[in-house]
Amino acid sequence: MLRLRNAQASRNRRRTGRTLLASALLTAVAAVPAVAATPQAAHAPAPVRNETSTSAHQQVAHFYGAYIDAVSAEGGGKLATALRTFYLTPGLRSQLKTWEQRNHADGVLRAQNTPIAFRVTPDDSAAGHTWSTVRLTWSGGKHPTYSYLTVRSDLRTGKISGIGE
Repeated sequence: MLRLRNAQASRNRRRTGRTLLASALLTAVAAVPAVAATPQAAHAPAPVRNETSTSAHQQVAHFYGAYIDAVSAEGGGKLATALRTFYLTPGLRSQLKTWEQRNHADGVLRAQNTPIAFRVTPDDSAAGHTWSTVRLTWSGGKHPTYSYLTVRSDLRTGKISGIGE
């Protein structure tokens, strides 16, 4: 029983931490356009990255971690909407709205409830996009239940541009 309480307390601390991180990230993003507009920023060299797709996969992991926490904490309120606005392309947000009206479920999670865990695995990259597989864990114990999503990211913008099963 004590082990269960400790595990739940640890999960709550992680959820709170990720929610705070997501809030801080969204606050910082609001300041980026102002900094980018300065003349000095226009002449700054672009950062060098060895593997562009890695950052896209990390963005997917950041999004799903923060989004699951936001949906768990507030049932899909303002933070979940802000996360969608920041991480997802406008076209995908429109597709999700249509999917959600038709299926009466959350289009990001493809479900009516919230998973207890997730894992992101990098897949292929081509034609300016990269794909990730997101495994959602729905129950714990000896026999967990999983669902898998294929998530497409735009390498140029880093935004998520497609979610499918």
